[in-house]
Amino acid sequence: MFHSFFPKPKLFFTSAAVWALVCILAWYFLIDGIGDSFGFGGKGGEEPFDLTYFLMPKNLWFYGYFFVCLGLFGGTWQVIAKDHTWTLWSIWGSLAIIAATYFGVQISVVINNWRRPFGDLLQNALSQKPGITVWDFYDLQLIFAKIAFLSMAVSILTDFFTSHYIFRWRTALNDFYMSKWQKVRHIEGASQRVQEDTMRFSSTLEGLGISLINAVMTLIVFLPILFSLSGYVGELPIIGHIPHVLVWLAIFWSLLGTFLLAVVGIKLPGLNFKNQRVEAAYRKELVYGEDHAERAQPPTVKELFSNVRTNYFTLYFHYLYFNVARYFYIQADAMFLLVVLVPTIVAGKITYGIYQQIATAFGQVSNSFQYLVNSWTTIIELLSIHKRLKAFEAAIDDDPLPTYDQEYLIDEAEHGEIEADKPT
Repeated sequence: MFHSFFPKPKLFFTSAAVWALVCILAWYFLIDGIGDSFGFGGKGGEEPFDLTYFLMPKNLWFYGYFFVCLGLFGGTWQVIAKDHTWTLWSIWGSLAIIAATYFGVQISVVINNWRRPFGDLLQNALSQKPGITVWDFYDLQLIFAKIAFLSMAVSILTDFFTSHYIFRWRTALNDFYMSKWQKVRHIEGASQRVQEDTMRFSSTLEGLGISLINAVMTLIVFLPILFSLSGYVGELPIIGHIPHVLVWLAIFWSLLGTFLLAVVGIKLPGLNFKNQRVEAAYRKELVYGEDHAERAQPPTVKELFSNVRTNYFTLYFHYLYFNVARYFYIQADAMFLLVVLVPTIVAGKITYGIYQQIATAFGQVSNSFQYLVNSWTTIIELLSIHKRLKAFEAAIDDDPLPTYDQEYLIDEAEHGEIEADKPT
């Protein structure tokens, strides 16, 4: 599933994680300080809330460092995997997606900066303070439009590139499995696993991967922002005052949601996999019935569809209590920050613009920590696809097949439907 597209995938992803950690630590403990000594430091005060944000000396210094880190990693692996077929897409394509994802996070920072002046202007206008004109609003709206159009352009181009990236990964999977077709053709639903599961695996994993990268980068960018905004927050209900409280609240609330959904959804991956299997068995019998009159007889079809119905009803039941927990947490999440900020708001310690900034930064950080919460249903689907493709990997590597595939082959062999030795 990975080595067909990525060179030495275990080493590749491990080195990527280690290199990312090294680069992050080097920035905060060394490179950022060097930039300050060269005149690339910040001048203090509020950051720009328009497109000039991207031209700040501190940001330009970071962009240069960021691309050097990506280039060093990509160049090293280009040399290591010079004979690998898919290096252009698997290495450089992945780095391009990472760069685009980071730029999207930067756009979110600019929008968050814009929320303060707009929120404060709105509050002052509603309070009928003198000196406010309609052009004050139009100017800010024009700035937002420029940011939004830039965001749209980046998102559209990134989605276009990612679509090609995913199809290249699917092509690599397809070519690899078809080269081993004689070893895997007897696996239950082999054609579906090559045609459909490879497509779903590559697209689903890519979506999860981009979400994870976005979550990590959002944390890196927004944690310092949330850290500084915590200074505006006074006492909390019941608890009282805690230094840097917004950061600790985001971590606590996110971990609570992750633990809750992981516990209540623990059975769903296996049920989704079983659902794919009973659907495949039912579909396969119907396909045989198109060419052979003795196949797809009513008793057989009735039994196979009964298996489909039973599994779906079981799945519905388990999703019922999973969704109860999930939607309860989502609704509570919408109110959590406002509840803890009530004493600060009543005391008049923040303006509406600052509240908007806090709400956005807190939402970005908590959503990043809630990666598993937000992606759990997709992860469940990916795990079920992974179970199906594992049989291919086992057959290719001459390893024992998973139990569910062994049972299928034994049943088929006993009915004389395939000519194959029973798996050991």
